Amino acid sequence: MKIILTHEVSGLGTAGDVVDVKDGYARNYLVPRGFAIRWTKGGEQDVAQIRRARKIHEIATIEQANEVKAKLESVKVRLAVRSGDAGRLFGSVTQADVASAIESAGGPKVDKRRVELGSAIKTLGAHEATVRLHPEVSVKVNVEVVAA
Repeated sequence: MKIILTHEVSGLGTAGDVVDVKDGYARNYLVPRGFAIRWTKGGEQDVAQIRRARKIHEIATIEQANEVKAKLESVKVRLAVRSGDAGRLFGSVTQADVASAIESAGGPKVDKRRVELGSAIKTLGAHEATVRLHPEVSVKVNVEVVAA
């Protein structure tokens, strides 16, 4: 099935790309979650709009990505969350939480869709998150989760 990606999907493409995927993957995962829309002849106009919006928000060059990477490496990210007595969290830390913690710690504004967590953060302590700034540049950010 031919689809148009509306968001970046790891291993598949970026917003505005027209890709061929299996019918079930598109029908059951990508389209219901808003990551893609079905391809139509009229949808080609949507592709142009999506690409224009992507150019505004993305980091265009590797040099810019490396500048943002240097800023992110110097930021100490500390996230205060509610937890129980044994150090387990009530819920978990999400990509949006990490992105807002980076910004509140004095770092650059990072899109939550660019933050990747290896696994769900459900305990207190030091954890690692990866921020994809550019297809060729990513940075590991240490996130310290503390009790609020």
